[in-house]
Amino acid sequence: MDFANTGNGVGPGEDADPPKTEPQSTKLLMLGALGVVYGDIGTSPIYAFREALHATEGPVSRADVLGVLSLIVWALTIIVTIKYVAFVLRADNKGEGGTLSLMSLARTAYPKGAPIILAIGICGAALFFGDSIITPAISVLSAVEGLEVITPALDAYVVPITLVILAILFSVQRFGTGKVAAVFGPVTAVWFIAIGVAGLSHLIDDPSVLLAINPYYALAYLAGEPAGVFVTVGAVFLVVTGAEALYVDLGHFGRRPIVLAWFSIVFPCLLLNYFGQGAFVLANGGKPDNPFFQMLPEWALMPMVGLATAATVIASQAVISGAFSLTRQAVQLNLLPRIEVQHTSEMQSGQIYMPRVNLLIALAVMLLVVGFGSSSSLASAYGISVTGEMLMTTILLFVVMRWMWNWQLRVAVALVILFGIIDTGFFLANVVKILEGGWVSIMAACVMGLIMATWIRGSRYLFDKTRRNEIPLDFLAGNLLKKKPHLVSGTAVFLTSDPLSTPTALMHSLKHYKVLHEQNVILSVVTAPQPVVPDSERVRMETVNELFMRVTLTFGYMEQPNIPRALAICRKQGWKFDIMTTSFFLSRRSLKASPNSGMPVWQDKLFINLARTAADATEYFQIPTGRVVEIGMQLAV
Repeated sequence: MDFANTGNGVGPGEDADPPKTEPQSTKLLMLGALGVVYGDIGTSPIYAFREALHATEGPVSRADVLGVLSLIVWALTIIVTIKYVAFVLRADNKGEGGTLSLMSLARTAYPKGAPIILAIGICGAALFFGDSIITPAISVLSAVEGLEVITPALDAYVVPITLVILAILFSVQRFGTGKVAAVFGPVTAVWFIAIGVAGLSHLIDDPSVLLAINPYYALAYLAGEPAGVFVTVGAVFLVVTGAEALYVDLGHFGRRPIVLAWFSIVFPCLLLNYFGQGAFVLANGGKPDNPFFQMLPEWALMPMVGLATAATVIASQAVISGAFSLTRQAVQLNLLPRIEVQHTSEMQSGQIYMPRVNLLIALAVMLLVVGFGSSSSLASAYGISVTGEMLMTTILLFVVMRWMWNWQLRVAVALVILFGIIDTGFFLANVVKILEGGWVSIMAACVMGLIMATWIRGSRYLFDKTRRNEIPLDFLAGNLLKKKPHLVSGTAVFLTSDPLSTPTALMHSLKHYKVLHEQNVILSVVTAPQPVVPDSERVRMETVNELFMRVTLTFGYMEQPNIPRALAICRKQGWKFDIMTTSFFLSRRSLKASPNSGMPVWQDKLFINLARTAADATEYFQIPTGRVVEIGMQLAV
C-alpha cells in the first residue's frame, strides 16, 4: 500500500488544554473510577499478603508479619500515593495518559532524544501487553480459588470454572463495555467496603499490627532476611500491581476524581484489609494458606467468593480495554500495522473492540491458566512486566519534569533517584523468578517489542526505497500543466505517505489510462503527538497549480481516522468537496523478500507477513468502498 497511515505530526505537545467533555458529577466520576481504574489494585489483597508470607523462610513470626505489612504500607505510599497520584498524573497529554502518551509528551519536550525516548516507549508498551495477559489469569483464578476454602472437594473444579468465566468475559467484548461499565463502579465500591470491614473486624485480634506504619519494621525485616529478601520484595510488589491504571485511564475520568477516590475509599480500605489479615495471622499463630478468605465468617464465604469473582472480572475488563486503547495508539503512531477497529458506542469514541487483539489475549490467558494451574504459580510471572513498565514511566517522567516543566535538575534527579531505586529494586526482585514463571512476561514483551521494532524498521526502509523511485510532485505537475493529457470530470484523491513525491497510483494511472482528472488531490494523513486534534487544525491545504493540490489531514493518536468526514471541513477553506464525484486511488503493494533489504531475512519475512495482515485501508480510513480504485504492484523489500 502506497500509504502509511501515520506520520510525525505537527500538533503541539505542551500547554495542552484539557479535552472538552460533558460536565459530570465528581461523585459519579469517582464511582466510575473505582471500577475501571482501581479494579486491578483492589483485588491484590486476595493473593498479595499470602504470597509475601509464603516467601518467608520457616515459621511466621511477629517480626515477619510486621515487616511484610510495613513493606506493603510504604510500597502503597511511595509508589501509588507519591509517584503516581502526586506526580505522574500531572503529566497529561491533552488530558490523556498512558505509556505512549507520556512517550509523545517526552519526544515533544526533548526532540534531541527522540530515538531513545521512542525505544523506551516501545519497551513500556510491550511490557503492558505482557501485563494484559497475566492480569485476567491471576485475578480470576485467585478469586475462584476461594471455593477451596469452602470445601477442598471443589479443588478440581477451580481451573474449569475459571476457564468458563474467562471465555464468557472475552466473548462479550464485541458488545462493548458501555452497559457493563454501568455496574463496574457500584460493584467495586461494595467490594472495597467489604474488604475494609473484613479487615477492620480482625484488627481487634491484635491491634499491635498498626505498628507496621513505622518504616523501621520494613528496614529491619529487609536487614534480617538477606537471603530471602528478593523473593519477599517480589511478592510485596503484588500490592501495587494495577497502579499504572491510574495513569492509563486518566483521560476517561480526569485527575481529580481519581485522586479523591484513592484517598477517600481505595487507600483506607486496602490498608484495613492488609492490617486485618496480619492481625488474623498473628492471632492464629500459624501460617494460614489463604488468610483473605480464611478470616471471613463461614456465612460470608460464598458471597465473598462471588463478589471477588465479579471484582476480578472487572479488573480483567479494565486491562483488556486498556490493551485495545494501547493498540490503537500504537497503530496511529505507526508502531504496529493497521488493525481492524470496531466502535461499540455511538457516544464514546474510546469504547472500541479489536477482534484480533481480543482473540490473541484470550488464547494467551487461557493457556496461562491451564499451564500454571494456580494463582500462586502465576504470581511468579506477574511482577516483571509491571515493574519494567513502571521503570520506563520513571525515565520518561524525568524527561517531562526536566524539559517540559523546566524543573531544576537537582529536584528532578532527586525524585527520579527515589522512584528509580524502588522500581529497580522491585524489578530485580522479580527477575530472580524468571525460571519459576517470570519468563512468560519477558517472552510476551520481547515478542511485542520485536513486532513493533520490525514494523518501524521495515516501514522506514520501504518508505525510503519507494521515495527514491518516485518523481518529485512539483516537477510532474509542472510538466502536466504544460502538456495536458486528456482530462475527465471529477476529483481524484491519491493517498500517499510522502506528499512531496508523485504517488505510485498516479504514475500507474497516467501510464495505463493516459487520462487525468480535472482536480487531483495528493492526500496524506499524519498523527499528531496529542490525543485529539480540533477541527480547526484538522486540514491543511496547499495549491500546487490548477491541476493539483496537496491536502494534509491531522488526527490525534486517540482518534479513529475518518477521511470523508475530515475532507468535508475543506469546504470552509474553499474546496467544494463532494464525495459522490470523488474517486480515491490507492496502490496495493505485493511485497516480496529480497536479500538486499538491509534487514536479516527472517525479519524481512516477518515484516512482509505483518504487512499482509494489516487491515484494509478503505475500511480503516472509513472511505466508501464504491469510491475506491486500487492499483496493484509488486515490490521487493
